[in-house]
Amino acid sequence: MIQFALLRNRRVYKVYNNFRKQIFKEIAPKDSEDILYLLPWLLSINHPACPGYIPSLEKAFWVYGIDNEKEIWKREQIFKTRFRVQKKSTLLKHSSRHVMIQGVYTIGSVGTITQTSSSDCDIWICYDKSEFSSKDWISLNQKINLIKDWMDSQLRIPVFFFIIDISDIRNNVFGCVNEESSGSAQRTVLKEEFYRTTILVCGKIPLWWICWDRDEKIPYNEAALWITNDREGNFDLIDMGDIKQINTDEYFGAALWQLHKSLTHPLKSLVKMFFLRMLLDFQGRKLACSQFRTQVFQSGYDTFPDPGAFLIHEIFRYNRSIRKDAEIEFLKECFYLRCQIKPYEKKDSIKKRLAKELFTEHHLDMKRRIELSQYDRWDFKSQIELGNHLFTMILALYREMEGVYAAHKSCIDKKDLTILGRKLAVFYSKKKYKVTILHKPDYPLNLTGIRLSLKNEEWVTSFDDCENATLISNTELIYNIAFLVWNNLFASTRLSMEPNASPVSIQEIINLGNKMKEIFGSYETVVNELTDYLKDEYIRKILVVISFEKSPWEKDINDFHIIYQNSWGELFVRHFQSPHSLKAFLNQNRIQSNHTEIRYYLQRNATYYEKIIDRTRKLFIFI
Repeated sequence: MIQFALLRNRRVYKVYNNFRKQIFKEIAPKDSEDILYLLPWLLSINHPACPGYIPSLEKAFWVYGIDNEKEIWKREQIFKTRFRVQKKSTLLKHSSRHVMIQGVYTIGSVGTITQTSSSDCDIWICYDKSEFSSKDWISLNQKINLIKDWMDSQLRIPVFFFIIDISDIRNNVFGCVNEESSGSAQRTVLKEEFYRTTILVCGKIPLWWICWDRDEKIPYNEAALWITNDREGNFDLIDMGDIKQINTDEYFGAALWQLHKSLTHPLKSLVKMFFLRMLLDFQGRKLACSQFRTQVFQSGYDTFPDPGAFLIHEIFRYNRSIRKDAEIEFLKECFYLRCQIKPYEKKDSIKKRLAKELFTEHHLDMKRRIELSQYDRWDFKSQIELGNHLFTMILALYREMEGVYAAHKSCIDKKDLTILGRKLAVFYSKKKYKVTILHKPDYPLNLTGIRLSLKNEEWVTSFDDCENATLISNTELIYNIAFLVWNNLFASTRLSMEPNASPVSIQEIINLGNKMKEIFGSYETVVNELTDYLKDEYIRKILVVISFEKSPWEKDINDFHIIYQNSWGELFVRHFQSPHSLKAFLNQNRIQSNHTEIRYYLQRNATYYEKIIDRTRKLFIFI
């Protein structure tokens, strides 16, 4: 019975998998070709003209089942022509010396209604480490890095590769926290997402996916044993482990990780936070991946459900009775934006059909749909208001979940927890003198001219086209400049200043802004070693600005602004009105000139430029 059910389900799965590939190809015609067909081919060959070539490769790699992939075989000549390979015969030649790659899989929004122009593509390269030597492992990493370098230069979709051992997937081990990996922060949650969203690019079919029966009469362990002992050639199945429940403490880790990801993808994270909040209340019920799999096998060959639409449906159905109407409407708007739907798009596509079904059931006013579809025309103020609303809701959801988790002991690795917690503090926490970070939505902002004006001894930074849209106001002009630079809003061509009584010129503001940009960059460009978050913070860079708002003819040096960046990636602005108070600050923070990058800025037209710079440097010599 097990054999019959698996063979029957495998046929359905292959049709469903092709349905997902078709969505991917409709949304990203060129990039999907390279990911779905060229990638497995590049992994399975080693030719000097092709990306991924390793001259010293002892054993070539082979993606399981590529010899039976007709879509790849019929494109091989196109691939060879693209890379100017002169050889007429095929480059796909299997031998006993090949090292097997078990499968290549996508995970996430690719090939779903939620895939957009800003989506990236996460790819799992799965292998069996018992079949790999240390040299094989090094070579595979080298090959994938070379292929990724080529893809980064050729594809619009950012592609990220994760090389994962099959036994680690079975045991829900996904490494430590880094920029793209959640480490111990989410284990089974990540596997649940993988099963629910994956596309098999090439390789073995996950056993879990076809180990299904309407009456649940196929125990997973028995099916895994059957494929291990199979002698009839049904080896295109791979045991990645079963999944039935997710421990409560894991939801906290997943929510914390989504809070971290929301710094760059708030719309995407909001959807996942609502999903996690729902799952927390649904403990004991079937997991979402299992419910989705059931829908796939019960839907028939022509009407497969979409993972993204399925997720949105479930979230709406759960929240409709427990959230306020205003929250539900905002949630609909966020989903609409997340899917990047054009209401009057003429092209007939699977995504258009799925979107129509989704927003027919969960009605959203057509006028609002049109407004949302024209997000790229919104003014900056409206875009930032959306960003603030997004982050407020994400934080509210997190705090709801945090209250539930308080009674549970977390199984998250302490190092991972510390790293995530401190990275989030950089973005969300408020500290005295700290330069605040704007809450931006996922998509590009519409930036207009920015005006600086002095009103009642306070510097106000606003937009040329809207006087009431104040970006930031502060008694310190330098804080306003740092705010613009740190939030990547500073551009000399967009900047103007209203006439005022201060001695500062617009050119000096531009000069200082460019200096800050050169030294600190923006919060989006800061790259820290993750180990930095496991240590106490310390000051890494300092820019000393001397007498910026004073007359350039003054000889005394009693006015200092210190712009400094710490090892966690936070930026601060301090003002000192005497060398003594500056010295006290330096001693208190144990600034050592041989460990901290220290730069200086003074107006070039200052009468005593060299003398003042020299005197200021001496304040730092004996630190």
